[in-house]
Amino acid sequence: MRDFKTRAQAGADRIRALFPPSPLQRNDFLSNRYRAEIYLKREDLTPVRSYKIRGAFNAMDKHLAAKPDQRLFVCASAGNHAQGVAFVCRHFGVRGVIFMPVTTPRQKIDKTRVFGGDAVEVRLVGDYFDDTLAAAQAFCVAEDGHFLSPFDDPDVIEGQASVGAELEEDMPGLPDMIVLPVGGGGLSSGVTGYFAGSGIDFRFVEPRGGASLAAALRAGRPVALDKVNTFVDGAAVAQIGDLTYRALQATDPGKVLTAPEDRICITILEMLNVEGIVLEPAGAMSIDALRDLAPEIVGKTVVCVTSGGNFDFERLPEVKERALRFSGLKKYFVLRMPQRPGALKDFLGLLGPDDDISRFEYLKKSARNFGSVLIGIESKEQASLRSLYTRMEEAGFVYQDITDDEVLASFLI
Repeated sequence: MRDFKTRAQAGADRIRALFPPSPLQRNDFLSNRYRAEIYLKREDLTPVRSYKIRGAFNAMDKHLAAKPDQRLFVCASAGNHAQGVAFVCRHFGVRGVIFMPVTTPRQKIDKTRVFGGDAVEVRLVGDYFDDTLAAAQAFCVAEDGHFLSPFDDPDVIEGQASVGAELEEDMPGLPDMIVLPVGGGGLSSGVTGYFAGSGIDFRFVEPRGGASLAAALRAGRPVALDKVNTFVDGAAVAQIGDLTYRALQATDPGKVLTAPEDRICITILEMLNVEGIVLEPAGAMSIDALRDLAPEIVGKTVVCVTSGGNFDFERLPEVKERALRFSGLKKYFVLRMPQRPGALKDFLGLLGPDDDISRFEYLKKSARNFGSVLIGIESKEQASLRSLYTRMEEAGFVYQDITDDEVLASFLI
């Protein structure tokens, strides 16, 4: 492990050719809330707004040192890895071919092209990432390129460990705890490997709909999840890497946390509105986990790695919607509305002073005397919506709450 730390420190020194160390900042807002010393390692402030540039640089730099004639590098990615590879290809003056799914948002495609400039070609292949990956690997073999893995590569892991080298350099003493987001495991493998034997308490955070590390620890090996929620796209990985799992296989499962996707939305909005910090869902996970860690971090020094800030503001309405629903401040229900004069007025009379109708849609007349209405109600307090439900029941209105019904909500909301 000492050799790994030395190599990671050397990688951190070499990467200064691209950018200075990302800031390590004490956050007053979070420190006061949790009665702890909370620091943010701002990987959202690298040139590509994520830590992925580190692994891409280290892997490419080492490969070119061994094979200086290598002129083609290939990767498959729908986001931050693609942007990191593009930036580094331009830096080294080599050709990069980046495969992205056809469904990749235009913003990410455009940013990848901007970072790569004339050095990079973007190819859109496949509706799903597995198809994109297969196409990239086949092209790489056919064209004698070098494939750059997003996480399951020893040089990539070593590059991500430069986060730890910078953190150690910037802090007067080691923190009590480091909170790391986990997707494929490259960042968490690198940072834990760097601080091996230091006594730092690590916590790992995965999205609830993509908890591949937790699944691997239960099975004793990497396993593919049956279903992945892709909302936290920077960490929604169906299966953790083989190399990264080996680095993390001794982890206490109790130190692996899962963050609900909708709760992450609250954290994204909070950091944006209160602190002016723009984080993507994966980048907000380490901060979101503090809600679960609150009782045990009082009086401690904690570092949260904010791993990325590539947030598409076109997603902001969805983020707000998810946050309100998780907070219990917005409810959707299908109301069985009597087909008689004054029925709507009777319902409206049940609303409290802080209840606002955000959705009202007549669905169909389901019976001779009744019709179905989709209603969305937003309020300032959870208690207000709970009391509205009570008043509806007392008034004899029949309804079905579909706020958390994924199937019905996907069709109706």
